[in-house]
Amino acid sequence: MTRTTLKGLLLASSILGSAGLAHAEDVTLTIESWRNDDLTIWQEKLIPAFEAKNPGIKVVFAPTAPTEYNAALNAKLDAGSAGDLVTCRPFDASLELYNKKHLADLTSLPGMENFSPVAKAAWTTDDGSAAFCVPMASVIHGFIYNKDAFDKLGIAIPATEADFFAALDKIKADGTYIPLAMGTKDLWEAATMGYQNIGPTYWKGEEGRAALIKGEQKLTDADWVEPYKVLAKWKDYLGDGFEAQTYPDSQNLFTLGRAAIYPAGSWEIGLFNTQAQFKMGAFPPPVKTAGDACYISDHNDIGVGLNAKSAHPEEAKKLLSWIASPEFADIYANSLPGFFSLNSTPVKMADPLAQEFVSWREKCKPTIRSTYQILSRGTPNLENETWVESANVINGTDTPEVAAEKLQKGLDSWYKPAK
Repeated sequence: MTRTTLKGLLLASSILGSAGLAHAEDVTLTIESWRNDDLTIWQEKLIPAFEAKNPGIKVVFAPTAPTEYNAALNAKLDAGSAGDLVTCRPFDASLELYNKKHLADLTSLPGMENFSPVAKAAWTTDDGSAAFCVPMASVIHGFIYNKDAFDKLGIAIPATEADFFAALDKIKADGTYIPLAMGTKDLWEAATMGYQNIGPTYWKGEEGRAALIKGEQKLTDADWVEPYKVLAKWKDYLGDGFEAQTYPDSQNLFTLGRAAIYPAGSWEIGLFNTQAQFKMGAFPPPVKTAGDACYISDHNDIGVGLNAKSAHPEEAKKLLSWIASPEFADIYANSLPGFFSLNSTPVKMADPLAQEFVSWREKCKPTIRSTYQILSRGTPNLENETWVESANVINGTDTPEVAAEKLQKGLDSWYKPAK
């Protein structure tokens, strides 16, 4: 054997040896998600920040199309081929994965102390004994308005219900703008941007939601009917043909400057920032009378859990603890304005509209959408029925009282509150 050949073999074996060593040390974690719009944020900001502090752990973010995610994830989990970390939808879909032993118990994970019980509510067992996903973000409801329109018409930000309707009357009388950009064709818009947006003000947020689950309150009680009475009054301010108006139609009416107020979820912020050519502001759901407590729907949207069959549970837990940290919260919330950190450490938002929404947490009591936990597990599904009745009330085809009776009757047909 010539010396050159020997040298070549030694070099090759040393390269292979070191490659083998590197291979042995590096662990690759895969994150399953439905948020394909987050891909570049993970690749360019989040993963580099984590990997810099955790040499030897590589992270791959592998999203699936949102509509296919639940089915694809369930199939992978059943087959044992799912990633190490699983992005969690709120409430029942993730609870089912935990009950099937697909998700690990994260109650004692370092970092979970950074979240309040409301923040963890979407990924906690019914009895509150176990938490199984790290809360990542929530969306906040309120109203986005065209500042130019308000300035032109001399309208102040409405604080009370009376202020709100006075503002709508002024906008309508002027005739330049549609007062409210919302349609009823897609149903969910009427419920999510309407009923669930203003409702907590009347049923007192978590207090009412908990009482409904316990069976101490009914949807026919005044606190649950009143938001429908308010919604019924919105009809006069929605513009012509609102019954045929889709959710994208509403977005376009507002971003093109044709409507003055948009009943909103904070997820609109990123899109509206790129499309609206006017200054925007936001205000929380108006209170009934001056001095009343203020409530907001600060709805848990996304979390992340540990695949119980992960080959690398210890490394995955390191990543989960980092996702539970203020550092992650700051990067994530500022990269995706409108998807707010649920971490107890407040995140200062660079985007002014996002900062306006998140500032309401300091003065308003947070709650989640009333139909999401426990009450939509049966048939008829209360969430879907609430979509239908919210649209019916605004369209004027059902009175608030009839809508409430239908919803309560549907719930009574299958739901028996735990005593």
